[in-house]
Amino acid sequence: MSWLNYHHLLYFWTVARAGSIAKASQELRLAQPTISAQLKLLEDSLGHKLLERQGRRLVLTDVGRTVLRYADDIFRLGNELTHAINGLPSGQRLRFAVGVTDVVPKLVAESLLHPAFDAFPHIHITCREGPLPQLLASLALHELDVVLSDTPSSEPVSVRSFNHLLGTCGVSFFAAPRLAHLARGFPKSLDGAPMLLPSEGTSARRALTAWFDAQGIRPLVVGGFDDSALLSAFGQRGHGVFAAPSVIEAEVCRQFSVSTLGRTGDIETGFYAISVERRLRHPAVVAIAESARSHLFG
Repeated sequence: MSWLNYHHLLYFWTVARAGSIAKASQELRLAQPTISAQLKLLEDSLGHKLLERQGRRLVLTDVGRTVLRYADDIFRLGNELTHAINGLPSGQRLRFAVGVTDVVPKLVAESLLHPAFDAFPHIHITCREGPLPQLLASLALHELDVVLSDTPSSEPVSVRSFNHLLGTCGVSFFAAPRLAHLARGFPKSLDGAPMLLPSEGTSARRALTAWFDAQGIRPLVVGGFDDSALLSAFGQRGHGVFAAPSVIEAEVCRQFSVSTLGRTGDIETGFYAISVERRLRHPAVVAIAESARSHLFG
């Protein structure tokens, strides 16, 4: 997946507002050929012309007008973020209340939240865990700034909520040393193998069950868990094979002293930031979303 180059977008935005490359060159303090080259790279990456010459003037194409609207929002939010941080008195902590649904693996939640600490050393995070409907109710009352979930919001709440996809990944299967032989012949080796699964009724359980059925696999389900950390702890003890998002595969192996039996992209796990705003505005949430999309799931 290719990511937007925001430097190129800035040059386009400046040219569109200034009305010419010459004026943008003065504002950006860059040579005109440099700006022209960056604009061409942006157009190539998007696959559309954004500006076209009419006589001596540069005018926006239909696609260019659409891109400009988004660019206006992007750079406006960037200014808001800067003002929000610069407006904090020295030493005052940025307060951030986040809800995490109880089915999101703890390692995923930590990986998602960590960039907020990197971006804002004086942050103070309040983290609440619970089922999605309960957290959405708190979000509607503005008790939370965002909810992190493995499923998008579809629950009725008192205010409208918006789903912001942070990224998707496949699923990996893990086992303690005594079950490591199941790596041979994966995934058919899981047929009849002891399996630790998320609780029934969760999206993760449904996805795994559907995949087993599609593969003609009938594992021996020896446990169902609400808590992913407890499920992993039982897996560490060798009580059964367990699955987790592939994005945390290395950390699962390290933390629980297990090995990877195999992985599949047929089961796609998505993670969402749910907010009451169409566009993310809280500085910590913006940092989380940008890091997730560019690094964790990039």
